[in-house]
Amino acid sequence: AAALQEAKVPILGTAPDMIDLAEDRDRFQKLIARLGLKQPKNGIAYSVEQARLIVGDLGYPLVVRPSYVLGGRAMQIIREEAHLGDYLLGTLPELVPSDVKARYPNDKTGQINTVLGKNPLLLDRYLSDAIEVDVDALSDGREVFICGIMEHIEEAGIHSGDSACSLPPHSLSPETIAELERQTRELALALAVKGLMNVQYAIKDGDIYVLEVNPRASRTVPFVAKTVGVPFAKIGALVMAGKPLASFRLTANAYPHVAVKEAVFPFARFPNVDTLLGPEMRSTGEAMGLDRDYAIAFAKSQLGAGGLVPTSGTVFVSVRDEDKPKIVDAIRRLERIGFKVIATSGTQRYLEAEGIPCAKINKVLEGRPHIVDAIKNGSVQLVINTTEGARALSDSRSLRRAALLHKVPYYTTIAGAVAVSLGIEAYRGGNLEVRPLQSYFATAV
Repeated sequence: AAALQEAKVPILGTAPDMIDLAEDRDRFQKLIARLGLKQPKNGIAYSVEQARLIVGDLGYPLVVRPSYVLGGRAMQIIREEAHLGDYLLGTLPELVPSDVKARYPNDKTGQINTVLGKNPLLLDRYLSDAIEVDVDALSDGREVFICGIMEHIEEAGIHSGDSACSLPPHSLSPETIAELERQTRELALALAVKGLMNVQYAIKDGDIYVLEVNPRASRTVPFVAKTVGVPFAKIGALVMAGKPLASFRLTANAYPHVAVKEAVFPFARFPNVDTLLGPEMRSTGEAMGLDRDYAIAFAKSQLGAGGLVPTSGTVFVSVRDEDKPKIVDAIRRLERIGFKVIATSGTQRYLEAEGIPCAKINKVLEGRPHIVDAIKNGSVQLVINTTEGARALSDSRSLRRAALLHKVPYYTTIAGAVAVSLGIEAYRGGNLEVRPLQSYFATAV
């Protein structure tokens, strides 16, 4: 776009300089400060030495974000020193001293350097257990219309293209929604957006943090347009061509239905790939579940994405210590509607103490018969597993792979586990109704 502009080619929509302002991590950080908005605690590095100094200040875990990438390319969550060394060695190899290279012999990621080039890295403090939100908006540089606010079902740290999400939000307060709308308007006007814009936020302990602004149409636009019943892509194109936003007379009408987006992944086509999700996008499609009830909409989204929604059988649970109190209600719900519960030793003891009947099963490292054997034997119909840390992630890889190959639904976040427990309960109630998309709208724009 910049080269075309220099050649006197008219650029429709948002100006290239404003696109650069949103994409350049350094310039964007200054814009956020000027508007009085919040970002996660962060720093910008142009060298390995700078990166290490920033990490010393931020601590672990943290997220590294290169400038000018799509789909979260080369973004990673860094949880420990060794992982940071491998990442920096692949990202900035020409700046890494030989003695540092000798300490990190396992680097196989030199391809990241072709993505980064000479652009800086933004290192963000990772917001654990935060709610991530996508907001799509239309602007003509004078007025801003909020198209939709999507609440992610997975917590922040999983790429927005890979996360299931709900429109409208299913747990945010009216005050939080109003503040998200206000901040989005501020950003759209500050960037002089002409056309569509997407903003990604994280909400933790009541505070709203701006993660990223994309001054362009996002992959979420078709989903929002179908949910709300307004052709936002068409309107965005006309606004880019100079038509004022006010001429479309858009109104933010409430709608009585809920849409849940679920991602579709190609994992089964690739042998030995790990199914664990992170900040780099891995999905190749998505499906929509639409209903007047959130739980049923979620169940429809799972079916639409090619997954299964088991209505009986055995659920396997193994969650990290901080997730144990959060998983109790979901497992109690599944047990109440007839599921047998099995778990690894720590989770089993916790659930039993909470009054939930639960049998113990071995981890793979504890010897046979173990959970992977049970999945291969068809004895498990649902897997709920949260973990972190390099050792724990490596140990549970065979579990994730077995679930994938044997088509056993697998949830790696508490929010996803809660949603699927609600969806299974609603599905068992026989409330899943198939209706045409148009029947959800009384009028169309």
